[in-house]
Amino acid sequence: MSTKDWLEKDYYKVLGVPKDADQDTIKKAFRKLARENHPDANPGNTDKAEKFKEISEANDVLSDPKKRKEYDQQRSLFGGNAFRFNRGQGQATPDVDDLFRNATTGDFSDVFGNLFGGATGFNRRTATTRSPRRGADVEGEVTIDFDQAVEGTTVTLQMVSDAACAACSGTGARAGTTPKICPTCQGSGMRPATSGGVFQTTEPCPDCRGRGMIVEDPCPVCDGSGRAKSTRSMQVRIPAGVEDGQRIRLKGKGAQGEHGGSPGDLYVDVHVTPHKLFGRSGTNLTITVPVTFAEAALGAEIEVPTLHGTSVRLRLPAGTPNGRTFRVRGKGVSRKDGTQGDLLVTVEVTVPSQLSDQARNALLIYANEAGETDPRAALFSGRS
Repeated sequence: MSTKDWLEKDYYKVLGVPKDADQDTIKKAFRKLARENHPDANPGNTDKAEKFKEISEANDVLSDPKKRKEYDQQRSLFGGNAFRFNRGQGQATPDVDDLFRNATTGDFSDVFGNLFGGATGFNRRTATTRSPRRGADVEGEVTIDFDQAVEGTTVTLQMVSDAACAACSGTGARAGTTPKICPTCQGSGMRPATSGGVFQTTEPCPDCRGRGMIVEDPCPVCDGSGRAKSTRSMQVRIPAGVEDGQRIRLKGKGAQGEHGGSPGDLYVDVHVTPHKLFGRSGTNLTITVPVTFAEAALGAEIEVPTLHGTSVRLRLPAGTPNGRTFRVRGKGVSRKDGTQGDLLVTVEVTVPSQLSDQARNALLIYANEAGETDPRAALFSGRS
């Protein structure tokens, strides 16, 4: 990254976020813009490709707390002409180091790193070093069964990401040929910028576009870019207790970085198919079990299925009302601490659609013997 970029480019404006934006806001803004401008979604659109490069560059700086701090400090000092120098004989004023030490909380070199090679001139090491670039984040999705979400599972994902072209091994040159060192930048990918000021900065070499090499016979597979689509299978562990719509982050499983940069991350969106019997309430499983009127009125011991295939015995007390929920401990979803949630059993009193003559007579006898009052009387007691 050249000093000129840091001083002239407003990375906050590029991502459309305020200067005090937190990391989550920056990440969301980058993902949104990356999806809209990714070259894969806009084949042949050079404007979108340049925009994607620009937002990736902005994210590379603002998503790294250390880089972001240095960027903010440098722009606050130089970006708005906060300080001016006496260039009487092309030299900075003698007390320039003291000025910067007073303007910052750390040492002059701590603020600007390897930006300058001394009071004047530019750092040759900076001009010949190609900065590592972090790999892009990769997104995928998977659909699993309800049982797998509760117990955890391992799935195989086919991932498509940007990688070095296999035909040219990432050189961009046709097989059997090699690119040559750029004569303009001598392979550094950078050149001194013509700023005309005391401090000389660097910028990407326009002849090799910052690669440091020039390809005379481009690879026909990648058209000389050195990059190609890579398809690979990956075993991904879905943890127990994952919920429908949850996003899982696998650090370092995304696209490979460039020039020694760290790989990106893999984000997996999980979809869970519903179960025909069971539902979820956090770490608890839910089920509705039908019971007869006699079982609810007289009390009974009933058998209830569990997700794991076994069953449990549940005792209903006499006079159990319709809709009452019972708790069976330890038969739910695994928690992060290793404990289990519970199974919540809701009883539903069923009413027979047909009755035999004997059953009808028995119910009439029950109704007369029970002498029950009108259960709906209270609904009308308050009416005028």
